[in-house]
Amino acid sequence: MDNSGVTLQDVADRAGLSLATASRVLNGSSRTVGAAAAEKIRRAAADLGYVSNGPAQALARSTTSVVGLVVHEVDDPYFAAIARGAMTVAARHGLLTTLANTFHDPDREIEYVKRLQAQRVRGLLLAGSGVTTEGYTEALAAVLEGFARGGGRIALVSDHNLPYPGVLPANKNGGAQVARHLHDLGHRKVGIISGPSFLSSVSDRLSGFTGAWESFGLDASQIPVVGGDFTRSGGFAATLALFERDPGITAIFALNDLMAAGALAALADPLGYRVPAEVSVVGFDDLWIAADLRTPLTTVRLPLEDMGAQAMDLLLSTESMGADKPRNIHVPVDLVVRSSTAPARIAGPLA
Repeated sequence: MDNSGVTLQDVADRAGLSLATASRVLNGSSRTVGAAAAEKIRRAAADLGYVSNGPAQALARSTTSVVGLVVHEVDDPYFAAIARGAMTVAARHGLLTTLANTFHDPDREIEYVKRLQAQRVRGLLLAGSGVTTEGYTEALAAVLEGFARGGGRIALVSDHNLPYPGVLPANKNGGAQVARHLHDLGHRKVGIISGPSFLSSVSDRLSGFTGAWESFGLDASQIPVVGGDFTRSGGFAATLALFERDPGITAIFALNDLMAAGALAALADPLGYRVPAEVSVVGFDDLWIAADLRTPLTTVRLPLEDMGAQAMDLLLSTESMGADKPRNIHVPVDLVVRSSTAPARIAGPLA
């Protein structure tokens, strides 16, 4: 008997149940169907000789060969390195990576999660920092829960305060290492170039520095902090603002390397300070550019490409599925001392 013409609707009619229920039972949906109803569907399928449609099952189970990768700035070397690591692992598994750029817009990040879910990606890797804006975490959690409920896999880079596996860099410890380094070099008049205030990585790096500074018996509330946007031009402008506020600063801590590069440029021209003879500069991330700047940059090293690879491994690992607690990988950081820092001296512009 040729049963190739038997459809899923025929099975549903035979069992006296809905087409949606038949699909959930036979196409492997993660949505639960009662035992009695499931048995009716299976019996009807066997009686009719129904052969399930493989592509339809793949669609129902979200087993496309695509994973989504969401970053904040695609042209930022920080995200480029993470993306390279993640995409290398995805390619090794025969998967295509779809890259989405949020431009540091939290609402766009949530919208991209929804769009990637609609595209039936196998998994989502959120590589940007967590966001501290009120209501954001709850809104993101809601859309991710729907994605996970449908069988999608999720992994994170940095702490998002969400119940999914993640790769967590020691940002607070990195900030503390910078504070100790500058303190031990005798710097007491330090300025900080911060990043977007709604990012958890910014608050962690900043609090790590100020907490350590206070532990040395110094008043962190006296440290001038100027906001930046994680770009070179933002670091340049913030440096001018810092020295307008306090020309006696002897060291700058920029919360990423791009802003540190901008700080080095501003100190040279128009401010006319020598680095590190008059002003020391420290960055964070250890991007590939850090060692090749005119004054090689002292910075906190993060193994960015490895972090991306580890996060994609978490996303694709069967060990992460169904675990009571999300599996997190804690990434240590190291301070790399180069030529941009030196013992504090009396600061002053060149004559």
